[in-house]
Amino acid sequence: MTRINWKKVTANSLRHAMELCLEHAKERKNLSVDRVADLMGLPNKWTIYKWLENGRMPAVLIRSFEHACGIDLMTRYIASSAGMLVIDIPAGKAADHKEINELQSGFAEAIGLLIKFYAGNAEADETIGALSNVMGGLAWHRQNVAKSGTPELELFGGDND
Repeated sequence: MTRINWKKVTANSLRHAMELCLEHAKERKNLSVDRVADLMGLPNKWTIYKWLENGRMPAVLIRSFEHACGIDLMTRYIASSAGMLVIDIPAGKAADHKEINELQSGFAEAIGLLIKFYAGNAEADETIGALSNVMGGLAWHRQNVAKSGTPELELFGGDND
């Protein structure tokens, strides 16, 4: 089984986003569904399974679910399904060569998928996800450069991922 690159993963439905969040909780934080429910203050895991079954969750609990799981895929899906582009808020700190190389490789991957898509050899969901990741990465770096004159304090540590 291949490891998921959580920085590049995109959900194609709200239910898929919920499944990916739970998978992230299991893989990265070693949390079971029972533990996620406990962290959310729910009485048992069956409530989460019910939400997963029908693809619905009360909106007021989305952020606590994502916080417990350690990833915000549901919020990103909701925003992207409304035609919005979501980026993390940059702090204005200098990027290192690794981040620039990741951006470049993501750009090359997205362009390759775009070429394959127009040739009929790639899926639309996969292509859209790659293009959205690249656009978000470029927007992040644009804003990071704009904020570089007045960097923010790092209050809670670095990246989660």
